[in-house]
Amino acid sequence: MPWTRDEMAARAARELQDGFYVNLGIGIPTLVGNHIAPGVDVTLQSENGMLGLGPFPTEDAVDADIVNAGKQTISELDRTSYVSSADSFAMIRGGHVDCSVLGGMEVSETGDLANWMVPGKMIKGPGGAMDLVAGVRRIIVLMEHAARDGSSKFRRACSLPLTGANVVDMLITDRAVFVRPDRRSGFVLTELAPGVSQAELRACTEAQYDVALVAGQAT
Repeated sequence: MPWTRDEMAARAARELQDGFYVNLGIGIPTLVGNHIAPGVDVTLQSENGMLGLGPFPTEDAVDADIVNAGKQTISELDRTSYVSSADSFAMIRGGHVDCSVLGGMEVSETGDLANWMVPGKMIKGPGGAMDLVAGVRRIIVLMEHAARDGSSKFRRACSLPLTGANVVDMLITDRAVFVRPDRRSGFVLTELAPGVSQAELRACTEAQYDVALVAGQAT
């Protein structure tokens, strides 16, 4: 059975290390903050100038002025600080953010990412994804494995306009986890969602990849 959105987010949260500064993209990545392990101190950064994001507020604690880059209301922590948009992007472009977890429309087998527009559809704005993939040290993408028509979103080459070329280090879908040892290498399948076989995954994946499943995974 494929992983749920929360299970995908929980898997991504396991990649965050104590002391990391982390940017979470819109959509499934916003759920990652709910799954950071106790004792792991992660500082969440948002492009709109908030450093040290708190959890999503309860209904009676919502402050409409406290929002993340996706316009979702969030909460503050005792250590939360605010900076200008220029300073926020300077953190990103200057390589001061350890990891970014982003959503994706397509990922190619060479690590290209497309996640900001579909030609002919309304564009709300590219956001900060292009800066994030260029400036952040490690990029993790969370996305559904297949599009609504069943076509693979993990492709030989992206068909949509790119956010960045050769920028994805790890891909987590609802069916599997793929990692790259470095950006000169291809993706390696390391984990399968429960009940998903290698044959089923191959059948619904356009991209080429190697296999090195972790212990205990199906073969």
